[in-house]
Amino acid sequence: MNDTRDPSAHDSLSEPIETVESTGVISPAFIAQFVGAVGDGDKPYLWRTVKDLHPADTADLLEHLPPEAFRKAIHLLGKELPAEAVAELSDNMRLEALHELTDAAVTAMIGHLDSDDASFLLNDLEEDRRARILNKVSATDRAAIESSLSFDDESAGRLMQRAFVAAPVFWSVGQAIDHMRSVSDDDLPETFFEIYIVDPAFRLQGSVPVSRLLRYSRETPLKDIMKDVPVEVRPEMDQEEVAYIFRQYNLASAPVVDEAGRLTGMITIDDVVDVIQEEAQEDILALSGVSEAGVNQSVLSAVRARIPWLGVNLVTAFLASTVVSLFAPIIDQFVALAFLMPVVAGLGGNAGSQALAVSVRAIAERDLEGPLIRRAIRREALTAIINGLVIASVASLVVLVWFHDPRLSLVILIAMSATFTWAGLIGILAPLTIRRLGLDPAVASSVFVLTSIDLMGFFVFLGLASLMLV
Repeated sequence: MNDTRDPSAHDSLSEPIETVESTGVISPAFIAQFVGAVGDGDKPYLWRTVKDLHPADTADLLEHLPPEAFRKAIHLLGKELPAEAVAELSDNMRLEALHELTDAAVTAMIGHLDSDDASFLLNDLEEDRRARILNKVSATDRAAIESSLSFDDESAGRLMQRAFVAAPVFWSVGQAIDHMRSVSDDDLPETFFEIYIVDPAFRLQGSVPVSRLLRYSRETPLKDIMKDVPVEVRPEMDQEEVAYIFRQYNLASAPVVDEAGRLTGMITIDDVVDVIQEEAQEDILALSGVSEAGVNQSVLSAVRARIPWLGVNLVTAFLASTVVSLFAPIIDQFVALAFLMPVVAGLGGNAGSQALAVSVRAIAERDLEGPLIRRAIRREALTAIINGLVIASVASLVVLVWFHDPRLSLVILIAMSATFTWAGLIGILAPLTIRRLGLDPAVASSVFVLTSIDLMGFFVFLGLASLMLV
């Protein structure tokens, strides 16, 4: 989209300004133009802009605004701010946006969202404000939202939307099409891929993809063209498990059924894509010892998120220092050992991080189950041994040229080989063990793995030095 408005004069014509670049990034010139309009309080311009932009681009634009401009923009837009754009904002900025919006504006937004997205927004509000807003929406919407909010966070019940298309098993293709054409747009989900076939008790019997429905004549019974549903999702199922099901069976949507097998909702691929991104981000942050991150995160929240794990690392660092202190005499005698300790620990830590990252991702994708576990352990062990021999050989050659001491060269060769082997094994065994204990491998493995590698590396290196150099 091109806009002809100048940042300093929003109603005058100037050179067109590209709003979204070919890569999907909001252009800096357009951001500056929008900031200028916010500063001038130009509501008509702001309203027209967000109306013309895709909700995702609107959210991206708002997130690029300075804090004061962001709050003022939300206030100026009010009810004109697309509900989908608010849902696309990052957690911190969505909370701030909802704080700036009036109850009437939030209520209007709820009416334009599916039940899953509506409950997503309302979940961020204080209980009293949430109750006030729910009292203003229709009884049908309120029941659907309250039902969604009754489920745990990150569960299938939170992801599912209550609006779906179902047809009796005895209907024909023509009856299904006529029914969808006869109901209002508000009674149909905005996006759906399948028609779910149910019996008189509303128990799920199968599904008919819309693309399949359109290929058959009107007289064709739905039961003759319906297909079995590969997996039935339960509301209490974890969202990560739902994402696995979508990936495993290449689904665009999936029905959600209760304990009796009755159809209660559906989950679509757009929500699952968000889950996949969230879970991957959580794993990456957890492996780094960070609970949350974001460019819009405040300094205080960033400190709170990071300092606990830094405190844990401080304790583990002193543990490693304790091991080193046990070998103080040999270090005093051979100063070169102090130069080489970071080499052993650093390379071993990198090898362990590689194995850990691969293992945690494999666990998340359920690629480490049954006989695959033994195969994965064997692969990581052999990989670590070969990598260790190659890197250790190069390091020992460098040490020989540098210090002209064959004994020290042999020490570094053996120590690094042993450290690499341990790093590969602990990198996969630690997350598997932690998973068996019922804990999250991504959260609990990182510090344990790196600490054990440091301890092993220092102990083997300095221990061998004490035996071979004295």
